[in-house]
Amino acid sequence: MLRIYHNPSCKKSRAGLQFLQASGKVFEVIEYIKHPLTEKELEKLLVKLNKKPTEVLRTQEIYYKQNLQGKNFEVHEWVRIITQNPKLLQRPIVETRFKAVIGDPLENIESLLT
Repeated sequence: MLRIYHNPSCKKSRAGLQFLQASGKVFEVIEYIKHPLTEKELEKLLVKLNKKPTEVLRTQEIYYKQNLQGKNFEVHEWVRIITQNPKLLQRPIVETRFKAVIGDPLENIESLLT
């Protein structure tokens, strides 16, 4: 199943959603701010992304700058922090059964669909 982890208030996320809509593929939209991922779901997504939690952080978020910048945490701690503060997760993320990509730039989504 094709999924997009989407934040409607984000311009880049809206662009990713429009790209998927134009592709004609059937997909599920998960508004992860309203319905945050569990720690287990995020861990599985990180495996599909082939990324560490620190590689999917939005470091420009105020919460990150005020509370996390310059601090070191264990992987499981970063996972917990991201699930408790879903705005920290880069967006959009597009996921298939075996792989996922961060959809910025849009070419990442295109490479996933081909």
